Amino acid sequence: MSKIPSGAMKITALAAGFVMASLDATVMQVAGATIQERLHASLSQLTWAVDGYILTFAALLMLAGGLANRVGARRVYMWGMAIFGVASLASALAPGIEVLITARLLQGAGAALFMPSSLALLVRAFPDARERTKVLGVWSAIVSSSMALGPTVGGAMVDAFGWPSIFLINLPIGIAGMLLTRRHIAGAGGDAQPLAASGHAAVIIGLAGISFALIEGPQLGWTAAPVIGAIAAAALATVLLIGRERRTDNQVMPWTLFRGAGFAGANAIGFLFNAAFYGSLFMIGLYFQHARGASPLQAGLEILPLTIFIPISNIAFARISGRVTAGPLLAVSFLVAGGASLALVALSPSTPYWMLAVALGLTSIAGGIISPAMTAAMMNAAGTRHANTAGSVLNANRQIGSLIGIATIGAVLAVIPGWTAGAALSFLLVGAAYIAGALIAWRLIHLPERREATAATATATSGPAPEPQPCHAR
Repeated sequence: MSKIPSGAMKITALAAGFVMASLDATVMQVAGATIQERLHASLSQLTWAVDGYILTFAALLMLAGGLANRVGARRVYMWGMAIFGVASLASALAPGIEVLITARLLQGAGAALFMPSSLALLVRAFPDARERTKVLGVWSAIVSSSMALGPTVGGAMVDAFGWPSIFLINLPIGIAGMLLTRRHIAGAGGDAQPLAASGHAAVIIGLAGISFALIEGPQLGWTAAPVIGAIAAAALATVLLIGRERRTDNQVMPWTLFRGAGFAGANAIGFLFNAAFYGSLFMIGLYFQHARGASPLQAGLEILPLTIFIPISNIAFARISGRVTAGPLLAVSFLVAGGASLALVALSPSTPYWMLAVALGLTSIAGGIISPAMTAAMMNAAGTRHANTAGSVLNANRQIGSLIGIATIGAVLAVIPGWTAGAALSFLLVGAAYIAGALIAWRLIHLPERREATAATATATSGPAPEPQPCHAR
């Protein structure tokens, strides 16, 4: 038997975390209805089970990146994998929805630890730029495929083995990833850079307050004391964070980068894209099962058009990106996704599945272009000097978008009577978010790109500008 190449073992070790995180971000969409029934959960509790994972993931992502720099990326990666594995086991064994929500919060914390660390370790494990480019292509294909197949895999497992199986599958993947990491990934020491603990605490409180208000508001009432208190806590945390960031050099976010239109635009559309995409993914799984009577497996297959074309579009983007700049691609892709979503506002019980499949498929094709294009736009705006920081900021903003999107759609479904009416209003909000993304992409990314290209052409044809002459006062 031939020996498996070391490079393949390194990729497998570091892809394990991303595969688990990608699966857990999507499999809950088809398992949610079954979990809600078996654990006798309300819609708000189910939303917490889905959004709790994203809450701690988004809130701790930037802190985890700083921790990896301080104590070493491999150590933090292993911590995250271990926490994620324990939390997955606790999720599978949860006797009630409260325990599941707690375990999902812990899962998100584990994912926040290993996600940024895995990318840092990947760059270090493949120092040759040409080899690293090929590895990143394989890496992207693995991650995109796991996300694309997540709903279908989740539906099949729920049907065959019950809902706990979607969490138990993480155990062999996590153990294999940890063992391969110990054997094939070299460790490295950290630095003495201080952590912005108070700033990260303000971020956590702010996101938790917003999430509580959106998820519990429909059930408790928007003027209930706990909801008002959560909003006040989020507002106070935001004010304290802004004050802290203005007084210190050890900032949570590199705010100076946001002065650039391209960087600000890429982060804004990253937020909107994740809010729209994951909000609709959360809704559509419940809609297929509650309104159309689909089984978990059938729902997973029916959701497939929303995810299956993403890896294909990723490949398409890689081929056309050299001929078309990111701005127009983003604007057109957001318009396609927005139009497809708005076409479903007229959803009714008699709407044939093929119309849903076409709209979801168009959104999937557009989403596969949007994700790498926004990353390219952000990297172009940030430059190589700020590439790592910019990547962490974009990832954090996208996760916050997912958090807000799911919570908002959960609130809509809780307020609007009837699953079909709730789904129709959800598609309206999702379509509006995509259209807003198209406008931002055109204004903040495409137009600056065009101005830069025009300036570069003018410089090339006219030669260097003449040296300024001294001005003598008369």
